[in-house]
Amino acid sequence: MAHVPSQAKVVVIGAGIVGNSLVHHLAQLGWRDIVQLDKGPLPNPGGSTGHASNFIFPVDHSREITDLTLDSMRQYKEMGVFTESGGFELARTEERMEELRRRMSSARAWGIDAELVSPEFVKEKVPFIETDQFIGAFWTPSVGVVDSLRAGTLMRESALATGALTVVPGVEVTGLDVEEGADGHRRISRVRTTDGDIEAEHVVIACGVWSPKIGAMAGVSIPLTPAVHQMISVGPCPQLAATDGEISFPIVRDMDTFCYERQHGADMEVGSYAHRAILYEPEEIPSIEQAKLSPTEMPFTSDDFDPQLEQAYELMPDLLGAEGAEMRYAINGLLSLTADGSPILGESHVKGLWTAAAVWIKEGPGVGRAVAEWMVRGHSEIDVSHSDIARFHPHQLRREHTKLRTTEAFIKTYGIVHPAEQYESDRPQRLAPMHASQQKLGAVFFETGGWERPHWYESNAGLLDEYGDAVMPREHEWDARWWSPIINAEHLRMREAAGVIDLSAFEVFDIEGPGALDTVQVTCVAQCDVQVGKVVYTPVLDAAGGFRSDLTVMRLGEDHFRVVTGAAHGPADRQWFADHVPADGATTLTSRTDDISTIGVWGPRARDILAGLTSDDVSDAGFGFLSCREIPLNGTTVLASRISYVGELGWELYVGKDDAAAVWDALLEAGSSYGAVPVGIGVYGTTGRIEKGYRAFGFELDGERSIVEAAMQRPKVKAAEFVGKAAYLAQRDAPPAAVLCTMTVDNHVSASGTRRYMLGGEPILTREGGTLTDDHGHHPYVTTAGSAPSLGQHLLLAYLPPDEAHLGNELAVSYMEELYPVTVRSVDATGLWDPANERIR
Repeated sequence: MAHVPSQAKVVVIGAGIVGNSLVHHLAQLGWRDIVQLDKGPLPNPGGSTGHASNFIFPVDHSREITDLTLDSMRQYKEMGVFTESGGFELARTEERMEELRRRMSSARAWGIDAELVSPEFVKEKVPFIETDQFIGAFWTPSVGVVDSLRAGTLMRESALATGALTVVPGVEVTGLDVEEGADGHRRISRVRTTDGDIEAEHVVIACGVWSPKIGAMAGVSIPLTPAVHQMISVGPCPQLAATDGEISFPIVRDMDTFCYERQHGADMEVGSYAHRAILYEPEEIPSIEQAKLSPTEMPFTSDDFDPQLEQAYELMPDLLGAEGAEMRYAINGLLSLTADGSPILGESHVKGLWTAAAVWIKEGPGVGRAVAEWMVRGHSEIDVSHSDIARFHPHQLRREHTKLRTTEAFIKTYGIVHPAEQYESDRPQRLAPMHASQQKLGAVFFETGGWERPHWYESNAGLLDEYGDAVMPREHEWDARWWSPIINAEHLRMREAAGVIDLSAFEVFDIEGPGALDTVQVTCVAQCDVQVGKVVYTPVLDAAGGFRSDLTVMRLGEDHFRVVTGAAHGPADRQWFADHVPADGATTLTSRTDDISTIGVWGPRARDILAGLTSDDVSDAGFGFLSCREIPLNGTTVLASRISYVGELGWELYVGKDDAAAVWDALLEAGSSYGAVPVGIGVYGTTGRIEKGYRAFGFELDGERSIVEAAMQRPKVKAAEFVGKAAYLAQRDAPPAAVLCTMTVDNHVSASGTRRYMLGGEPILTREGGTLTDDHGHHPYVTTAGSAPSLGQHLLLAYLPPDEAHLGNELAVSYMEELYPVTVRSVDATGLWDPANERIR
C-alpha cells in the first residue's frame, strides 16, 4: 500500500465518483504529482457513491446541469459501465402533465430524445404496472444506470497508469494549513493527515457530505448539508428473477408521489423524496468503525416511508406484493444538498483550495472534467458559473441558511417548480433603507442575493384601468404565476413619464491605488483608461473568450475606479477583480455594497425631476450620457451616473445608506407632479431591457458565448492586454457559430383558445416544427422571454444558426408542446424600441 508522501502538486480529498473523475482528468490534462486520500477502504470508501441508486435521467430544466449530465453519460458509456434501460416519469394529475409538457420543451432545447406517451405505452414496457394510477408519462429512451464504483475504479486506475497518481486509502485528514502571502491572499500550504503531512500547491475537497467539515479546517464555508434519501429493496420478485443482468425494465419515477421504482436484478428498489427533510450535521455522521453498514447509510425510519410504500404497492401490486418478496434492504442514505440546488465548485477564497462538492452520480464525471479544466486552463468547456463557490453572499454561507432552504426545497425534488418561484425561508436578510416606504406602497418583494427587491407595486394597480389591454394580461395561471400586469403598467408609465427604481441590491466595490487602472484594464474588454467622470459598460471574459460577466466601471479619480454589477453574480465578480489586483499591497479593493444604496430614475421627465432637487446642471450639455459626478441632491451629496438599462433618459444615483430613504421619498414626491411612479425590477430586469435588446449575464451571456455571437463587438479593440484578448481577436476574424436575435411572437392563441406567453427556455424550431442546429451543435432556445408593452408584443431572445439569423425569417417556438409562430426582428444589438437611441439622450 502507498504511503503518504511529504509533498504534492495537488491533493484530492475523496475517492467517490467526483474525486476519482478529478484525478483521472487532471492526469489526462498533464498534471503529475497527484495524491488522492480517503479515510475509507477502496473501492467503496463509504460515501454517497457507494449506496446511490445510480440511475440517470438526462433532462433537467437547467442547461448547466444537463450539459454536465450528458458529458457524464458519454464518459460512462466510454468506460462500458452504462446500461441503457429507458425511463418513465409518470403523471397522476393534469397539472403534472402540464409540467411534463414543459419537460418536453427542455428536452427539445437540449437535443434529448423524449416523448409524451399513454399509460398503455408504459404498460407495454413495464407489464407489472397498474395503468389506472396515472394518466400519462414522459418517456426518455436514453435513461440508464451506471456502475459508479466500477467507473471510479477505472478512472483511478487510468491516472495510476500514467504514473501521475498516488492513492492512499485509510488515511484521515486532520487539518489544512493556510499561510498568508505577500499579496495579502491566504493560500493553502499543507494537508495534515493521520499518517503524516503533505505540502501541496493545490487541494481539492471532493468528499461529499464531509466537505463542510474539511473546509472549516481552512476557514472556508462549503454550504451543503447531509440529507436523508430513503430507499428500500423488495425481492425476490418472480417477474424480475428470470431477466438477464442488473436491469431489463425501464426505471419509473412516480412524480406525484415523489418516488421511484428501479429494478436491481431480482429486486425492485423503491426510493422516496416525499418524506420530511431529515438533515444532519457533517460532524454527526458516524465513523467507519461506528457505522453498521457504511457511514452514509443511516438507520431506516419506517414511519417516514410507510405512506410512499403504500402508493408504490398500488402502482405495482403484483410485483411488490408477490409471494416470497420481502424488504431485504432499507436505508436512510445520505446525500448532499445545497440551498439553491446547484453543486459547489471552484477555487475558494483561500488560494489553491478548491471544492467539488454536492455532486450527484449523474453529474460526477462531467464535474470532474470541468473542475480539472478549470484548475489547469483557468476555464472549463462547460459553463459552470451557476455552481461557482464564489456565488455565495456571506449570509448564504451560514449552516442555518442552508438547512432552512434545503428543508423547504427537499419536498420539491420531484416537485413542479415555477421558473420564477421564490423561497420563503430565511427571509428577510437584506433590506434597502427605503423598505418601509416600499411596504406602504404595496411592494411585492422577490429575493436576490438576500436582498428584498420590489418586483412591482400594488399601489400602481390603478394604472391597469388607465392602460387597459396595453398591459398585455395573461389568461393562463402558469404564465401569470409570480407575475402581474402591473409590471407592464409601470413600464408604460415609465415610458410616458418616469419611474423611480430601487437598485440597492447592486454589488458595488471600489478599486483604489497605483495599480487600479491596470486592474480594470486587464479584467475588462472595454477601454477603461478614460477621463475621470466617464462611465464604461464592459464585458468581462475568461481566457477562452467566454463571458464571465458584464458590468459597469466608473472612473472617479486617476487611481480610483468603481465597479457596479448585479446582486446574483456580485460576489463572483468581486472575487475575479480581487484576484487581478497587483500583489504589492499598494492597491485595494473595498466593497461598498453595504454603505451605498442605488436609486434609478428614468423616463422622459427624469431630467425635470432631478433638476427640481439639485442646483447642478443636468442638461444634456452639462451632464452628458455615460458620465458621472457628485451632485448636491435634497440636502446631501450623491454620485450621479447617466446611464440606462431600460432605454430611457435618466440616472443611477449612488446615495449613502443613511440618506437613501430621504432621497427616495424626495424623488417620488418631486416626480408625482410629472406622473412618475415607483417601478419594480420586473420592468428593469425584463420589459425595459428586452425592448432594447440588452443582454444579461446568466441569460444571453455565459462562458459558452462570445462577444461576436452576442453582437456586442466594438469597432476597435483596445491596445492594452486583457484576459481573453487573444481568443476575442480570433472570434472577430471568424464567422460566428450562432447569432443572438430578437423575435416577436406573432400569434399567442393555443389550440384551446387560450393565449399563452412563453417564460424562457423553450426551443426555437422551423415554422413546421423541424429541429435547428447551430455550428456549435446546439439547438436554439429562448434565453429571455418577456412582454414589450411599448410595442404591444411578446419578445424572445435566442441564439440562432447563422443561416437562420436574418430579418423577417419565420420560425416557431414550442411551448407546452404547441407551436407558436415567431418572426426574427433583429439580428444585432439594436433594440426594437427606439433603435436610434434618441430617448436615452
